Amino acid sequence: MTKTKIIEWLSTSTRLLANHSEFASLETRVILCHVLEKSREWIVTHPDQELDASQIQKANGLLDRIIEGEPLPYLVGKQAFYGLDFKVTPDVLIPRPETELLIEECITWLEDHPSKRHMADIGTGSGAIAITLADRFEDLEITAIDISEKALEVASQNAACLNVDSKISFVQNDLLSDYDGRFDLIAANLPYIPTEKLKSLPVTRYEPMRALDGGPDGLDLIRKLLQQTREHLKPGGMLILEIEEGQSISASKLVETLLPGVEITILNDLANHPRILKIMV
Repeated sequence: MTKTKIIEWLSTSTRLLANHSEFASLETRVILCHVLEKSREWIVTHPDQELDASQIQKANGLLDRIIEGEPLPYLVGKQAFYGLDFKVTPDVLIPRPETELLIEECITWLEDHPSKRHMADIGTGSGAIAITLADRFEDLEITAIDISEKALEVASQNAACLNVDSKISFVQNDLLSDYDGRFDLIAANLPYIPTEKLKSLPVTRYEPMRALDGGPDGLDLIRKLLQQTREHLKPGGMLILEIEEGQSISASKLVETLLPGVEITILNDLANHPRILKIMV
């Protein structure tokens, strides 16, 4: 195998990947960053640097796996979220841009309520929500809960790498069942995809089914958490949830039934799909 310049490999690989990803140019650069252990800036400023045979083989192998459908973050072991890099493994969902809207709403609420500093992140997964907010607010005390021990291991490692582990308590639990704590803010990105719909989604090939399957209507775990909210959310607090785009009406009706009298707001994501359910008590 002959040597190839970075610019040549990027050009060829981007064309190959273009039919499989709308982010082909970005993803090919991420592959090279991973293979060469260099920054994106370095890749851009060294277009004539030659790749040797082993580097080409490794990069081509990763490219083939992406074309087959394997998520790039699992291949390189990390994903950027809200300006931070998070370790990800097949034990956790890959953090997605839609969840950044939930982060922004939490930031706004916490800035408007400086005395309310006890938070729970339910279904923490990689720890993206808890860690991002811990990084933003020095005085925020967070309990990050997940039923998966392996997910908590990943989240704990992320918290340590980003130097916020002293502000987050990681707890293995089934939502808030048999838990004594009360919080000013509860955030949750729970499984919300209806079981039947999951059968047609490629995401199920690689990401943990337990973190995706929301039951027949997609609301099983959301329903369970709503039932626990009265006991665990302090007066004047906020519960904020990510939902599936087709659940705005059913989720709102569920809140009205289980938490009568609360203030309900539905927020749309950048694609103008209902995505965030915000509840004020």
